Amino acid sequence: MRPRGREGQDMATGYLEILRTRHATRLLVGTLVGRLPNATGAIAIVLFVRAAGGTYSLAGALAAVYGVANAVGQPLLGRLVDLYGQPRVQLPAALVSALGMTGLALAGIEPLPLAYALTVVAGLFTPPLEGGLRALWPAVLRRQDQVHTAYAMDAVAQEVMFTVGPLLVTLCVAVWSAQAALIVLNVIGVLGALSVVLSHPSRAWRSAPREAHWLGALRSPGLLALLGAFLFVGIALGSITVASISYADDHGGDATYGWLMAALGLGALVGGTVYGARQWAGAPERRLRVLVGLLAVCYLPLMLVPGAVAMTALVALAGVFLAPCIACAFIIVDRHAPRGTVTEAFSWLVTTFTVGASVGTGLAGPVVQWGGAVRGFAVPAVAGGVALLVLLATGRVLAATGGGAVVEGSSENDRNGAAEPRFSAGHQA
Repeated sequence: MRPRGREGQDMATGYLEILRTRHATRLLVGTLVGRLPNATGAIAIVLFVRAAGGTYSLAGALAAVYGVANAVGQPLLGRLVDLYGQPRVQLPAALVSALGMTGLALAGIEPLPLAYALTVVAGLFTPPLEGGLRALWPAVLRRQDQVHTAYAMDAVAQEVMFTVGPLLVTLCVAVWSAQAALIVLNVIGVLGALSVVLSHPSRAWRSAPREAHWLGALRSPGLLALLGAFLFVGIALGSITVASISYADDHGGDATYGWLMAALGLGALVGGTVYGARQWAGAPERRLRVLVGLLAVCYLPLMLVPGAVAMTALVALAGVFLAPCIACAFIIVDRHAPRGTVTEAFSWLVTTFTVGASVGTGLAGPVVQWGGAVRGFAVPAVAGGVALLVLLATGRVLAATGGGAVVEGSSENDRNGAAEPRFSAGHQA
């Protein structure tokens, strides 16, 4: 049995090995910085509208419009990246998105049609940096196991960004103003995108030749099955935030809510870090069913609604399997994405998860209003269970598509000599 100290050392070594690989740190940090406007967009819009004298209804409507536009734009821009390369799409999109948000900051909320139009532009042209990074990992890293670890590290980094991002928004508002926060964060985002697209891997990357098809990545039954499951994982995550607000109202207010959300992020951070440090045997499709099942089970104790300290621990437990689920899903996307559609496929996962979270937020509101926090926390448990049922019902589809695909033996399609079918570095020339 391996000593615990040695396991921790191996974990650190695995992550450091990736970060020391040429271009890896630059791509990871640049992508996170480039996605900062997206991670903070909703809260920045809400704070800006309130500072400008707008109502909460208007703030919520503009934030919702931004989210919907973002969900629509990600797969469309992802397809353009697959067709024309990253620099030709990512940087122009980042500039247009930043101009839209800057225009909103300068023009204000009147006239309303202009405010809505600028918000749509900002959301629609948000660059698909997240999908682009995952398409680059096989080209940057030398081994299949490193790419799997990078996917886990990517999922963990997201949790950090979505925790730190809102804090940066509130800091900018406190130091300058809500208007300045919109502008500054989007300028920083453009610089992050610029760092990525000027890197050699991004400039050299080319998608594999693709079959012309209007459905693009969505013609893969396995990918559709995965997206169906992750819609409900997103619903679970979105609903838990609303239920936590209801709980916090009776157990200490905003401070308690902050601790609960921090605990959720901490749980995901720990879970993703541990998951990515280990090499897992077997097909990832089967592993994802286990992870989603554990995710759903860990949501159940939240309905006990104990005191604040115990509840914080339960919320942390509920977050443990989130990042591993996402990291495992990244591997499955790579295995099931039709040739030449990898960026689009990853972008569809982002869109589906985002839409699910929005649906969960909207669904949990009436449930909490009707039955309080207890029934509110039942929503993520039910959604997690449905996600598992989708994976079980489509298990044959996932196994057939992922396990039955043939990897072509050229250097372009399988530079890593991947052992798993459909895992390849063939997304670059």
